Amino acid sequence: MLLLTSGCQGGGENAAPEDNASEASTVPEAEVGAPEPSASETAAAVGAAAPDAGRSVEVSNDLYEFTFAYPDAAGAIPPLKELLDTRLYEARDRLASTARDERKVAKKEGFPYRLHSYIAKWSVVTDLPNWLSLSAEIYTYTGGAHGMSAFDTLLWDRRAETARKPRELFTSTDALRKAIREPFCDALDKEREQRRGEPVQRDSGQIFTECIDPIAQTLILGSSNGKTFDRLGILVGPYEAGAYAEGTYDITLPVTGKVMAVLKPQYRTSFSVGQ
Repeated sequence: MLLLTSGCQGGGENAAPEDNASEASTVPEAEVGAPEPSASETAAAVGAAAPDAGRSVEVSNDLYEFTFAYPDAAGAIPPLKELLDTRLYEARDRLASTARDERKVAKKEGFPYRLHSYIAKWSVVTDLPNWLSLSAEIYTYTGGAHGMSAFDTLLWDRRAETARKPRELFTSTDALRKAIREPFCDALDKEREQRRGEPVQRDSGQIFTECIDPIAQTLILGSSNGKTFDRLGILVGPYEAGAYAEGTYDITLPVTGKVMAVLKPQYRTSFSVGQ
């Protein structure tokens, strides 16, 4: 996401009076078999967010480790802040419930329980007059051989005061796929070649040599001019384009005439052709 980012802001120091600056919590998890925490109990455990500011929450106990952060630019928009706080509480509830169930199984089957983890860090891709573009890097671990990385994206439409997914701005996913597939595949293969030290032969029949569907990945919108979207980012998770050891891929493409042509009419003024 480095090429797309016009500026990233860290979460502010927004702990409730009883918490420290990072809202760190060492609240002990309930014993196995106890009722799951409610959303309100979860909120109390991680502390309240300060108004008009970002947030960074860290919770660590003998059951799981949890981190959720979003920047000041998102915290300054009350309905967006509420949306992200809701996601925070829901993610922690899911983690607590899953981890508690897994610990029950581990105890019953007689094998060690491995601490579960969930980390979600939202950052600003670009902040435009009518839009705030965010992306998230997510890491989860549920006791297996290794954790998994993933991505998420969110656009805040300032005029409509609502959250959107980037794909919603286009006439169809099929049309967008046709507009970006060829340059995406070429850029992906160049990155693969650099990591593997050898050319990629798409027709070789070997695993992780064929191109993948760019629309099945995480699409983010970026800007180099601070006025309009002129860049597309395609974030690719592990096992999608290469082996786990290759990590994630971050492909940046300029907005082209073909991309402009498949935008819904009401959003075209928010875009321009990039370099």
